[in-house]
Amino acid sequence: MTPEAVVLVTGAGGEMGHGLIEALAGRGVRVVAFDLKEPDAAVRAKCRETVGGDIVRDADLAPLFERHRFEAVFHLAALLSTSGERAPEKAHAVNVQGTLNLLNLCAASAQRSGEPVKFLFPSTIAVYGLPDLETKARFARIKEHQYIQPTTMYGCNKLYCENLGRYFAKHYRRLSADADRPSVDFRAIRFPGLISAFTVPSGGTSDYAPEMLHAAAQGRPYACFVAEDRRIPFMAMPDGVDALLRLADAKAERLTSHVYNIGAFAPSAAEIADRVRAAFPKADVTFAPDLKRQAIVDTWPADVDDALARYDFGFTPRYDFERCFDEYLVPNIRRRYGAA
Repeated sequence: MTPEAVVLVTGAGGEMGHGLIEALAGRGVRVVAFDLKEPDAAVRAKCRETVGGDIVRDADLAPLFERHRFEAVFHLAALLSTSGERAPEKAHAVNVQGTLNLLNLCAASAQRSGEPVKFLFPSTIAVYGLPDLETKARFARIKEHQYIQPTTMYGCNKLYCENLGRYFAKHYRRLSADADRPSVDFRAIRFPGLISAFTVPSGGTSDYAPEMLHAAAQGRPYACFVAEDRRIPFMAMPDGVDALLRLADAKAERLTSHVYNIGAFAPSAAEIADRVRAAFPKADVTFAPDLKRQAIVDTWPADVDDALARYDFGFTPRYDFERCFDEYLVPNIRRRYGAA
């Protein structure tokens, strides 16, 4: 992104939004923040403009594109996996219609200005759907093209939006007279479970890891909703933010895909609990699997192959499992709750 670029961040009040906006502001980027509720004071202080609105309502979004020419849009707003299973129609509206609204506005802006608009899209490992635990064990690290058969509304929504993004980037209005005009430069990352020290979990099926930590720091018991041996990939939130920014900064000619896996570490639930107990010796962590939620986790890969992201835009996580806990999560969560 160019110095003093203007960018739009949707879902600005969420877990990733806070870290992303801080990083963008630190670069001198002028941020317009959009969320269902107007973002909090900490976010507002780092933004050029903050707006409360509904991502599904084009009337809430369109005025932003009238006031600004966005160099990039970071579309973080979404209804996550657990919440999406409880309200699938609402999830579809937020996750699909909201994304389509933004893609249309970005395409129109690109055609007016003659410059493509970068569209950064956080996708998810929920787009995968492994059929059974035996297959999950056999295919330990999944590539982008394997087992793309999601079993949740969230996963279905994200996979469809990946394809919408490809369409807008490569085939938008191909039969129209202006088919060769600039459109959307769509770039997506399939994130693993993201763990933040600074914001509380918000409804994801991978949230058993951060929930475990935040409960221990507050002296509350926690019953993990998956069994000890369940395993999926995770990542520290700062690495997730860094990955999005690296992808945004990458030269278009370096990118060989519109969608990338990224990963960092892939512990079992028991290994996470052991780390939590080591940091908080009085932690009361037990396991009481919710078989319906666990069944979703069972369809997600034990780990991902992110070789393409490492090669194309140089992604390398700073935090492995040990450093994530010892240097990022535990010290910051202790300060958050005043934990001993």
